[in-house]
Amino acid sequence: MSSETLDRNAPVIVVGAGQAGFTVCSKLRDLGHSGPISLIGDEEQPPYQRPPLSKGYLLGEMTQERMLFRPLAFYDQKEIQLKLGTRVEHIDRNRREVRLGDGSVLPYGYLVLATGSRPRVLNKDQGGALDGIYYVRSMADTNKMAPEFKPGRHVLVIGGGYIGLEAAAVSAKLGLRVTLIESAPRILQRVASTETACFFRDLHRNHAVDIREGVEFATLTGQDGRVTHAHMKDGSVLAVDFVIVGIGIHPNTELAQEAGLEIENGIKVDANCRTSDPFILAAGDCASFPWKGNRIRLESVGNAIDQGEAAARTIVQASDGYKAKPWFWSDQFDIKLQIVGLAGGHDSAVTRRLSQNALSIWYYRGEELLAVDAINQPAAYMVAKRLIEAGKSPEPKAVADLDVDLKSLLHS
Repeated sequence: MSSETLDRNAPVIVVGAGQAGFTVCSKLRDLGHSGPISLIGDEEQPPYQRPPLSKGYLLGEMTQERMLFRPLAFYDQKEIQLKLGTRVEHIDRNRREVRLGDGSVLPYGYLVLATGSRPRVLNKDQGGALDGIYYVRSMADTNKMAPEFKPGRHVLVIGGGYIGLEAAAVSAKLGLRVTLIESAPRILQRVASTETACFFRDLHRNHAVDIREGVEFATLTGQDGRVTHAHMKDGSVLAVDFVIVGIGIHPNTELAQEAGLEIENGIKVDANCRTSDPFILAAGDCASFPWKGNRIRLESVGNAIDQGEAAARTIVQASDGYKAKPWFWSDQFDIKLQIVGLAGGHDSAVTRRLSQNALSIWYYRGEELLAVDAINQPAAYMVAKRLIEAGKSPEPKAVADLDVDLKSLLHS
């Protein structure tokens, strides 16, 4: 990938007004970029937080206004041109222009693709075209499904990842009957360890959520165009009032692919967030990047922020490379899960348990600490984050010993 550069104040267009796109624009101004910046989003709302969509916003505890990263005045103050309800249809790399849905053309010096991701959806053969089926990806999605949440109604959640579990927790809190099905042998199969999955399975069952693992969904059927029943591959049938689907996401790579950029499990970028075109960068859910000798793509707020800032530093020629520090969180009922690192490839785990609902699970490969899941344990999370970022691996025996102050591990 070329290291060719332009003037550090060259005009920047950012496609995608989610966390990564917003962060690029904001950081550019913080770094002193004085050229034109345009932020293009296909939703009508100004850039907003997405995690509360399946938590506080769905519960009605957060207003639309509180969801916004910044009020509209911020964009005027920072001279960031916000183009909402607008799609980019085509990238002309030779002329360095993008064509918008209304036919207008905008020139760029640097283009940043922060196109994010979209939910995997049920197809028509699976009953996906029926009314009463919802996904949790945008404010419009959550607004549309909000009237469905009436006590006593039966909701089926398809998918036992974080989105599915968070939606199930909100549904149970609001007095609905909840059934969650997961086709894999256990919930959180792709994103968390067996130990963490067991904790959350028990938590949900204690709140009357009917979790069914190893159950493959077959099709939804309905009446008068609206879903009424869910059929499983084992022949079982559930009567349902509505359905929430959380079966993963697709990175939005179509625009990049059509422009001839390299794609590899997302838009392929180097350590400076550059794509195969030196004047086009990518950040967030849509971008795959080098990490510890592999190429990964992270679907998290933390990555969107850090990678967005790294892309801005590349543009102003102040890049020191993007060094991912994976972290995630999930709120379910009265439990906060905080994760640092990636546990994939661990060969042992040790649990530090303070109480039934306050524990941390530490994952090792050999003697190396890879990741920590902290459940209602913010102090353990903060210590683990510092240890992993410093490349320190405390002995598992010390981690499990409640007489050992975790903070002391930072200095050992």
